[in-house]
Amino acid sequence: MDSGGGGGGDSSGGAGAAAAAAKWRTDATRAFQYYLDRSTPHATGRWVGTLVVAAVYALRVLSIHGFYIVSYGLGIYLLNLLIGFLSPMVDPELDPSAAAHDGPALPTRGSDEFKPFIRRLPEFKFWYAITKAFVIAFVMTFFSVFDVPVFWPILLCYWIVLFVLTMKRQILHMVKYKYVPFNIGKQKYGRKKGGASSSSSKD
Repeated sequence: MDSGGGGGGDSSGGAGAAAAAAKWRTDATRAFQYYLDRSTPHATGRWVGTLVVAAVYALRVLSIHGFYIVSYGLGIYLLNLLIGFLSPMVDPELDPSAAAHDGPALPTRGSDEFKPFIRRLPEFKFWYAITKAFVIAFVMTFFSVFDVPVFWPILLCYWIVLFVLTMKRQILHMVKYKYVPFNIGKQKYGRKKGGASSSSSKD
């Protein structure tokens, strides 16, 4: 009888611990998402934090002189994210109708309406993926199993060649379909200012 009661107490205690752990995980996830959502409009602060994380990772790799294969994998992943950030949501090369109607384009005449550029990978997701990648790579540097001996200058040269070829292809794609993936120099309309000036002229 006593042994059965003890077993029941252990099972109920284990269930309570599991429920508490699940509650803590849910609360932590909710709090993390809350602060992540609050950081959305603060792009400059977010990217400064990411630069700090990247600098910490670089100092870690340089100080221990290892984990170059991790850095190479990180570089390939970042290059893939960059291509997604610079690419339109609908590739006009795969969908000619989108290029003719809904694709990103710059106005060629004064009467043309500017079509905004819609990224395949939005800025916030781009930032979050980069930051998470640096954090994961930093954690991996504490496990010797990931420290594969390689000749790092070959990896560096290969990554540079891959970067140049990939960016050349992306730039040719931009020129061919006439889109610019940045907001620099694009026309902005100030409706409030125009309304205020028109009302003052009437007076």
